[in-house]
Amino acid sequence: MRALVVTAPGPRGTTAVTELPDPRPEPDEVVVRVTSCGLCGTDMHILGGELPVVDYPLVPGHELTGEIVAVGTAVRDRKVGERVAVDPNMPCGACHYCRIGRGNLCEDYTAIGVTRAGGFAELVAAPARCAYVLPAHLSEAAAGLVEPLSCAVHGLNRLPRRPGEHYLIYGAGTMGLMMAALVRTAGAASVCVVDLNEERLAFARSFGVDAAVTHADALDRAPGFEVVVDATGVVAAIEDGLRRVRRGGTFLQFGVADPARAASFSPYRVYSQEIDIIGSMAVHNSFQPAIDLLAAGLDLDPLVSDVYGLGDFDEAVARFRAGTGRKIHLAPQKG
Repeated sequence: MRALVVTAPGPRGTTAVTELPDPRPEPDEVVVRVTSCGLCGTDMHILGGELPVVDYPLVPGHELTGEIVAVGTAVRDRKVGERVAVDPNMPCGACHYCRIGRGNLCEDYTAIGVTRAGGFAELVAAPARCAYVLPAHLSEAAAGLVEPLSCAVHGLNRLPRRPGEHYLIYGAGTMGLMMAALVRTAGAASVCVVDLNEERLAFARSFGVDAAVTHADALDRAPGFEVVVDATGVVAAIEDGLRRVRRGGTFLQFGVADPARAASFSPYRVYSQEIDIIGSMAVHNSFQPAIDLLAAGLDLDPLVSDVYGLGDFDEAVARFRAGTGRKIHLAPQKG
């Protein structure tokens, strides 16, 4: 099979499209013919060597969907020909956090495309329990968005979700706009976004947000917002967002920040105004709900702006880093 391999980390990473042996399923696994796999900020961290859990060489790609082409001898509930989305996360099931039902905080973290071969390949092996059958009518774009949407669903589940509240979201990229779409369905009175990218702001306006601006001062909401969500991981955005939370409100850290950076805030204000600061980490019991939302008509297809073959990986990465376009998918069968 053909696969995109990160052979060594670096400022831009060293990659090659190469031939690898076709994977064979373990007894409890399936092999999926990958039709789409999203490019994500995590993949940029893998290229840069910023994740200590990664061993090189590695085939990255964790936002994958495709068709089952082989099943292991012990698999009973999946079959060849089924179209599936794959949850890449594989909690150990034995550590303290797994035992108390917080598998996304697992102490022995493993994941497809991060600690084992992922979806930037024509074929990938995955535990059968991680393969979720997709409705036949779901578009290829929607199928490829299941994994990131499941992260947004978990983020939504961390919020109080009180109807009639006003939301401010930092970041008009894929994750910020997914969160905007979800909080709207959860009863938000208004949803505003902040971003420095004018192209993304223009798209956000077409995507149904109430306002899309380059600085929150332009929103003229003096009392602040009941809920502020950071979907950027940028410290300056986080610090600004914390100042915009209304008394008794909630700040959600949804974006992935540089672990070496710290943000400044007023602990006294958090105390005196009873502000909740919470985090949201990856996926937690949210994969099937994400599929059900898409199947019920949540239209996120416009978020996908580009589909590249494996041979165009460098171009896809350059476009991702430049912040042009929106969600980028790789189609391994495309070339």
